[in-house]
Amino acid sequence: MNVFSFGSYYPGESPLHRLDPRAKLLLGCAFIIIALCARNVAALGAVAVFVAALYLASRIPLGYAARSLAPLLFIVVVASLLNLFVNQEGAVLVEWAFVRITTGGVGACLFIAARLVLILLGMSLITMTTPTLDLTEALEKLLSPFARFGLPAHELGMIMGIALRFLPQFATELVTVYHAQISRGAELDSSPVRGMRMLSSLMIPLFTSAFRHAETLSAAMDARCYHGGEGRTRLHPLKLSARDGVAAGMLAALAVCVGLANMLL
Repeated sequence: MNVFSFGSYYPGESPLHRLDPRAKLLLGCAFIIIALCARNVAALGAVAVFVAALYLASRIPLGYAARSLAPLLFIVVVASLLNLFVNQEGAVLVEWAFVRITTGGVGACLFIAARLVLILLGMSLITMTTPTLDLTEALEKLLSPFARFGLPAHELGMIMGIALRFLPQFATELVTVYHAQISRGAELDSSPVRGMRMLSSLMIPLFTSAFRHAETLSAAMDARCYHGGEGRTRLHPLKLSARDGVAAGMLAALAVCVGLANMLL
């Protein structure tokens, strides 16, 4: 089993690393919308070229990003297979009982899979080029205008930061529990049915460990008299710069390319 490492921070000094984290979050949301609006292969190809250019600019090895996506490929497979059986357009390739696979279904399956992979690769760049503390502060700053309406902006940012920090640790503990159960004779890989029955031998220790970590963290915060972000100062305040405008312009150019490809093809 591989340790979950989706979007783990990759140190660097590339232009993407130096972008304001608030701009990254907003542009990331816009990127998802643009990728979802791509309706043909040409439009999706423009998104693929854009993602490849981002990885070249960030100097992050594509193999590192691909390995980090491995635990999430299950989502891609499930979502694409649903389209394989739902789309019934085109010539029939396989028909058996209630199962019917057509050329349209295969095309939709591959298209959805490529789109999801590109979205995951693009969004993982945000966390791979931004430290967790900066992401937490960025989310808090973006939500701060809604604080006057009662939205707990600081608490939501802190929750996101804690979640991002603890995911790799929980994944490591899952691997540890897995190997511990295998060493005790648990047959987790014998069959799917038996594997589901033995899943509790993994989940119960994992959730117990998660609750223990949560209790330890809350006790540590109480011991340090934590009272939220009120009156808190920062060594490096967030500041928008010209490079953030350039990044927004590049994303706007991508939106234009996708829109033209949708209209002309």
